[in-house]
Amino acid sequence: MFVRSLVPLSILLCFVLAAIASDAFDPGADRPAVTDTTLVEAAKLLDLEFTSRERAQMREMVDDQTDAWRLLRGVDLPNDLAPALIFDPTPPGCEPDPGPARPAVWSDPGEVLRPDDDDALGFLTIGELGVLLRSGHLTAVELAQTALDRLRTFGPRLECVVSLTEDIAAEQAARADAELAAGLDRGPLHGIPYGLKDLFAVKGTRTTWGAAPYRDQKIDGTATVAARLEEAGAVLVAKLSLGALAWGDVWYGGRTRNPWNLEKGSSGSSAGPAAAVAAGLVPFAMGTETWGSIVSPSDRCGVVGLRPSFGRVSRAGAMALSWSMDKVGPLARTAEDCAVVLDAVRGADPRDRTARDLPFPYDPGIDVARLRIGYLVDEFELEYEGRDLDLAALDVLREMGADLTPVTLPDLPANCLEFILNAEAAAAFDRLTRSGSDDEMVRQIDWAWPNVFRASRFLPAVEYIQANRVRALLMQRMAALMSQVDLYVCPATAGHNLLVTNLTGHPSVAVPAGFTEEGMPHGITFVGRLYGEAVMLAVAEAYQRAAGFAGRRPPGF
Repeated sequence: MFVRSLVPLSILLCFVLAAIASDAFDPGADRPAVTDTTLVEAAKLLDLEFTSRERAQMREMVDDQTDAWRLLRGVDLPNDLAPALIFDPTPPGCEPDPGPARPAVWSDPGEVLRPDDDDALGFLTIGELGVLLRSGHLTAVELAQTALDRLRTFGPRLECVVSLTEDIAAEQAARADAELAAGLDRGPLHGIPYGLKDLFAVKGTRTTWGAAPYRDQKIDGTATVAARLEEAGAVLVAKLSLGALAWGDVWYGGRTRNPWNLEKGSSGSSAGPAAAVAAGLVPFAMGTETWGSIVSPSDRCGVVGLRPSFGRVSRAGAMALSWSMDKVGPLARTAEDCAVVLDAVRGADPRDRTARDLPFPYDPGIDVARLRIGYLVDEFELEYEGRDLDLAALDVLREMGADLTPVTLPDLPANCLEFILNAEAAAAFDRLTRSGSDDEMVRQIDWAWPNVFRASRFLPAVEYIQANRVRALLMQRMAALMSQVDLYVCPATAGHNLLVTNLTGHPSVAVPAGFTEEGMPHGITFVGRLYGEAVMLAVAEAYQRAAGFAGRRPPGF
């Protein structure tokens, strides 16, 4: 009774806020009244049934609630404004254990000679390029120019470049050369060119989110990851394509192609970063994942893709799709390259309250035989393309001394939790749907954002909260699973692991595991404990070296 009496006051407050925030909003606009028939039909969607007396009793309250959210629509909510509810992937009583608080250790690349063909520079590792830069056999300006030349040549063929950042690259590369010459070494990324998925804001550039309604958008600010990479001495050369609003490989400029077969797409949504790294256009690129957007294109394009734990890397300045699921990570040639990049961009950020500052004690000298490594036995028993390559990868791990333990994912209907993402995405792009601008999006099929945004308007708030309670149970059971092993290995995209671990916030890295009969790359995935990227990446790097699939070059590039 007390709560009910406050409803008119809350509506009045909403009206005041709306009036201040938007002069264009008309709170007096007519709307259909809530009738008994409205409630009968709405209840059918909710799989509920109310008596006529119950419907009569609730009509006024539903009317009030409808007025409230209509008035709230008048408040300007920019995409980067996160909800007051903050997701924490760590279940109660399960404090993260990232390892000892010591600096990361990097492999020694040994002697490196500059290739006769500068195009081959695009296929060297970050460590190898660093040797050439510090030995004076290569300058950052030359390396950036080579990357820009390759982006101009092959970008249109792959449809992977949204815009080149020549002016930024020239300034940052010249600064890197001057600093290195003066004895100021910012670390392994100093002078290394890279690309950004075009949902990261960089002041002075367009940030299109891959979608036609935003193709001319400029955001006044720079994403934290871009700022941290600049601090590390890296050189931004391009904004790279993404599937529109971070789904798939189709954007307003076309479909991003797979360098191994131009008739196929690169998958997405980190489509441009995966294609550009695979084709040797950049040594590494920054992507994002909400549900497979780093793992899937890495698997398809034959590169290494790291999805860090939720909260490892700040998302400030990146397009928000799902505040409780979005994660930022690199795509590169090797697992250690991904580790180098993660070390540069990780850490707390006042602009992103989910970002945490935890140790990252990466060490390539890890003893695989001393670790407890699991494998998702049920997932490997599925029938899917590339299963033979995955089983061969397990054999490689055993040959490395790994004693593989069979494990299974929690027995919960995780696939039903997909609508958590859909609800948050629909909220992030509420105005796009209500304005009708979603009609400008290229993909208008059933399983594309415009339709998902519309359908998600019918998700009940109560069920969204209940789904997150099931998610909490899933997190607890995943914590119990991870207490049995240090990490586990699984298929990259087959089965439910990809959705489960994106919901629970666990890190994963997709690593090349061979090529199919038609010559297409195929990857396998390692999943680590929360904030346990150091161990996970060290094992992935050891596997890469043992398997021998690193360094392959797509024909024609």
